[in-house]
Amino acid sequence: MRFFAPEGYPYFALFAGISGLTLLLGGGILTVLPVLLLGFMFYFFRDPERTVPQEEGIYVSPADGRIIVTEEIYEGEYLESRALLVSIFMSPLNVHVNRAPCDVEVKQVKYKKGSFKKAFSAEAFHKNEHISTVMEETGPDRKKLLVRQVAGSIAQKAVCRKKPGDTLSRGERFGIIKFSSRVDVYLPTDVELAVEIGTVVRAGETVLARKRR
Repeated sequence: MRFFAPEGYPYFALFAGISGLTLLLGGGILTVLPVLLLGFMFYFFRDPERTVPQEEGIYVSPADGRIIVTEEIYEGEYLESRALLVSIFMSPLNVHVNRAPCDVEVKQVKYKKGSFKKAFSAEAFHKNEHISTVMEETGPDRKKLLVRQVAGSIAQKAVCRKKPGDTLSRGERFGIIKFSSRVDVYLPTDVELAVEIGTVVRAGETVLARKRR
């Protein structure tokens, strides 16, 4: 059972070391801030287990947070087709581990350098630093989808742990974004949305959309 994302361990070591050093120097008020930051790092990098729904033909949320965009657009950079964009804003209090929306094979992973505008802004998804992961369903449909991990004004680093050729099961962990951020998922257009703007979602558990039967 996993309690923390592995990306958190360097932060745990850093702030534990600073806390220990301040104690050696006399403690008191000097120790309060690093201890509080250490506690926040434990909270932020938590990685709880999730119960992944087994219903056929569904896409689950790749991130914890709140839905801020649902719209059909043309995605010309990777998919070269129309797609249903669902954007999820993640506050610093959310779990930031990202999970696969469905059973997929990773086809492409591309990092793009950029700015660090507020993650919920309209321009963040194409101007901010981000990682784009193109995935292809492993079921009979073989539909392609795109998950974009977008850094925000606080987040300075997105991590994708997978590479092209890797396979993921629905709800399986594939990455993390450090601190406030957003995740954009581009789904096939022949689905029925199960969320709306303002819906609070949980990675690997909340159903975003269902395939039309």
